[in-house]
Amino acid sequence: MSTLTLARSLNEGLRRALEDDPKVLIMGEDVGKLGGVFRITDGLQKDFGESRVMDTPLAESGIVGTAIGLALRGYRPVCEIQFDGFVYPAFNQIVAQLAKMRYRSRGQLALPVVIRIPFGGGIGAVEHHSESPEVLFAHTAGLRVVACSSGPDAYTMIQQSIRSDDPVIFFEPKRRYWEKAEVDTAAPVSEALPLDAARVVAEGSDATVLAYGPMVKVAVDAAAAAREDGRSLEVIDLRSLSPLDLPTVADSVRRTGRCVVVHEAPVYAGLGAEIAARVTEECFYSLESPVLRVGGFSIPYPASRNEDHYLPDLDRVLDAVDRAFAF
Repeated sequence: MSTLTLARSLNEGLRRALEDDPKVLIMGEDVGKLGGVFRITDGLQKDFGESRVMDTPLAESGIVGTAIGLALRGYRPVCEIQFDGFVYPAFNQIVAQLAKMRYRSRGQLALPVVIRIPFGGGIGAVEHHSESPEVLFAHTAGLRVVACSSGPDAYTMIQQSIRSDDPVIFFEPKRRYWEKAEVDTAAPVSEALPLDAARVVAEGSDATVLAYGPMVKVAVDAAAAAREDGRSLEVIDLRSLSPLDLPTVADSVRRTGRCVVVHEAPVYAGLGAEIAARVTEECFYSLESPVLRVGGFSIPYPASRNEDHYLPDLDRVLDAVDRAFAF
């Protein structure tokens, strides 16, 4: 076991993938000599060379388009998008080409492309640097969409994503990059929780709180605070946003009878709406209250001095829990 930050866990996971498979490549803006804006790829170009860890021009569409071509030639490219809001120039390549080619070829073509996207706020940045666009990709058939929330998951999930023959959009909670945890870098990835499985991170019996990425810590803190009021909250880290691990979620909600979904993205038409609909369909006769959602407001991401008012926090999660119990 090693105590690693989430950022270092990703670095170690990428290093292991590069060591295990010579077809794995890393490409993106400043990922080589600089090691990325958040230093996720620090030291990898020095150890594996410029032919495997490549600095690219400032052209996200070109990065993803090149990765598609490399994947069709048998490589496993990992693309870094510096910030969430920079992915939009590549959106057409992702949803119109990358997501469709495997289906179009009836599975004869594999598209093992991983697109890493640091997402969410909480770092004092502005728009284009603090957004949560995950629902746009979860809505797109043909993509796997995942979000890690801790160092141990970051280490294993990035390797599982690289091994997948489907394209994977890999969201990283940038404000959690510096949080530390015990990571077993010696454990075989084959023994880790499957990439498309949710994880129960706190057991409870009175209500289910669903979260992913940066909001998992907030949900766990809310469960600890609720315990002082005599309420037992079960917290589930969804991990996979597409496909959803609905059986794990439904099993929990059937036991607790209440469900609150938490994410940073705006509530309107966010991923929480799909989850709420699925839970209602599956667990209607077990629900003691409507499925409630906690998220950002329907505005462009605000100036950094106002982001604390925008981002869901412990009080807003606990308020939703209170409302669930008021029905």
